[in-house]
Amino acid sequence: MASIGKIARRTFLIGAVAVAGGAAFGAWYVSRPAPNPLKPGEGEASLNPFVLIDGDGVTLIAPRAEMGQGTMTTWAALIAEEMDLAWEDVRVIHGPPGQAYYNSALMGEGMSHKGYDASSFQHSLGEMLGVMGKVFSMQVTGGSTAMKDGYERMRVTGAAAREMLKTAAAKRLNVGLDELRTENGAVIAPDGTAIPYTELAAEAAEVEPPKVELRERSDWKLLGTSLPRKDVLGKSTGTAAFGIDTRLPGMRYAAVRMSPTRGGMKSYDAFEASRMAGVEKVVDLGDGLAVIATNTWLAQQAVDAIPVEWNPAPYPETTEEMFRAIEAGFDTEPNSTLRDDGNPDKLPDGAQRIKAEYRVPFLAHATMEPMNATAWFDGTNLRIWCGNQGPTFLRDACAAEAGIAPEEVEVNVTLMGGGFGRRGEFDYAVLATRVAKAMPGTPVNVTWSREEDMTHDFYRPAAIARITGAVEGGKAVAFDARVSSPAIAEQALDRWVGFAPGGPSKEIVDAIYNQPYGIPNNRVTGHKAEITPPLGFWRSVGASFNGFFHESFMDELAHAAGADPLEFRLDLTRDEWLPAYYVLEAVRDMSGWTGKTEAGVGRGIAMVYSFGTPTAIVIEVKDVDGLIRLTNAWIAADPGVALDPANIEAQLTGGMAYGLSSAMGEEITFAGGVVAQKNFPDYDPLRMSQMPAVEVKVLENQKRLNGIGEVATPPAAPALANAIFDLTGQRVRELPLNKALDFYL
Repeated sequence: MASIGKIARRTFLIGAVAVAGGAAFGAWYVSRPAPNPLKPGEGEASLNPFVLIDGDGVTLIAPRAEMGQGTMTTWAALIAEEMDLAWEDVRVIHGPPGQAYYNSALMGEGMSHKGYDASSFQHSLGEMLGVMGKVFSMQVTGGSTAMKDGYERMRVTGAAAREMLKTAAAKRLNVGLDELRTENGAVIAPDGTAIPYTELAAEAAEVEPPKVELRERSDWKLLGTSLPRKDVLGKSTGTAAFGIDTRLPGMRYAAVRMSPTRGGMKSYDAFEASRMAGVEKVVDLGDGLAVIATNTWLAQQAVDAIPVEWNPAPYPETTEEMFRAIEAGFDTEPNSTLRDDGNPDKLPDGAQRIKAEYRVPFLAHATMEPMNATAWFDGTNLRIWCGNQGPTFLRDACAAEAGIAPEEVEVNVTLMGGGFGRRGEFDYAVLATRVAKAMPGTPVNVTWSREEDMTHDFYRPAAIARITGAVEGGKAVAFDARVSSPAIAEQALDRWVGFAPGGPSKEIVDAIYNQPYGIPNNRVTGHKAEITPPLGFWRSVGASFNGFFHESFMDELAHAAGADPLEFRLDLTRDEWLPAYYVLEAVRDMSGWTGKTEAGVGRGIAMVYSFGTPTAIVIEVKDVDGLIRLTNAWIAADPGVALDPANIEAQLTGGMAYGLSSAMGEEITFAGGVVAQKNFPDYDPLRMSQMPAVEVKVLENQKRLNGIGEVATPPAAPALANAIFDLTGQRVRELPLNKALDFYL
């Protein structure tokens, strides 16, 4: 396989040249081609940064990380569709750090319009802003943007590669380009002779990439169908290589123990631990310790045995203090007012006003594969192996830790056993680099314990919403929400790129200010709470809590109006935005919703628009000996274009399960500045016995393709809470729900 070089063999520019940002960065810099990071070896040819051809066939260099969401499979389909490749012959590997692999869709997600009402101009502006991801080398997997990023980009890449191969064949055969066609990885000559791409690749690599036209959807053979996942065989047979599986000659193993308060160390005594058989070194990491040993278990036992005195936390030490700080956020000027329609303060005399307060806790990512990385530093060059969602940021941070140039760092991206945003950070790789510096020339596999992983996460922030609304004549006439929470993006971007842009913190109000309900008086303000526990992006980000706030209150409005909760929502979405109406209609029909449930049964509905996709969920619960049992769930979503229906169904089912898990039993609390939850017995996830039967329907009523990976998480909690209200008459306004009631196991 090709090695990764500093100097590009060729460059390849895909997409429109952006004008946005030209003044700040220089139009020449924004529009210049990103260099191709691939340096093909003997017998290999790189047609562009994404397509490598050798004697064995075609390899897709995937710039988005595979963490179980099926990205590799669908990206391969995007390339193969236009290249006329046999599906089973396409190989896929993770891409190295490289500006060419920037995420073209991520920057556009930061725009503050509602999204569902975006004009063609606003959509185009978002696309132009996307090229700024190249400026910042934002090779990031996140924000449900992988398919939005790749949908046209990869098809153009495949089509261009196909035409380059045809051009090479036309020159070789001295025939017109229009006399050739492609099929199953070969160019077909006029006489029917098939010339494999593998034989044409070297010549094609010298062809200038042409302008291409993409095939009509009616001509698709792969896209739009359910394809076998590229990663399933390895994962099913135990041969898939995750970061934690890395094994290298002469490897040593390390465990870390970092300050549980994030405040650093006062003192420690490693004398006895350093004498344990098999322990090779105790490393002072500054704000923690590592032990290098001959195996991971020994390293873990040794580091845990070291007496350490820690410094106090630099943030409020208890959960109660943190919530007081979040409450105090309501006394500050709004950080944002991204929706302000009508006048919620001035309503007709006959309007019935209601108000409610909702709370959600801090949450951990709790990936099944704990944080880990393998580092090998020889004093000049650094090699890293780990699963990660941002290779360029990780490379640069590790280079800074090693005191070398980024070009001297090789990052090998592995499969990852869960990401959910946690592996968008790079602290675990920086620590591995720090450990490897203490043993130059030796590869060191650094694995965190589950306890270390749980107590040193970058958490989904806690949040509070105070909402006032009004109904009149069976309809909602006012919705006035105030949300207070710490800002996530400021912390994360400062870690990633060294600065945090000013302006509104959209994530505080995302999926509450931009919901497609036609309420005439609709105002949403965000308030930034000034507390700084370590925070990070968690699956669906602000929508994860605002979906609960919005859809729980919509249910309260419906009941105050004496209306059926689902019909109430249908009425509000029909004239506002039809795709939202249609997903509600779909779950109504799938579930056989009548608005009436028999004794001992409850049903709840929620619909949340996030990442460009409206998603509706109906959840059914039953009373089983006084315990709440989830029995059935129906999900409908409209991403615009269903590239792989089976994979979308899996994403929606998994996203809902993740949302239900956090809604029912997950919570991070602080005491003495230390996270109280250490492992899964303390941080109770959804059990297999609690998972309801699921039916999914995928709609395609939107004009453009939108996100799917996170969109089923936000409506899961409110749908469940609303079902519990239908069953018990108890309105639970605080998560997790197991603080108020008991679930069946």
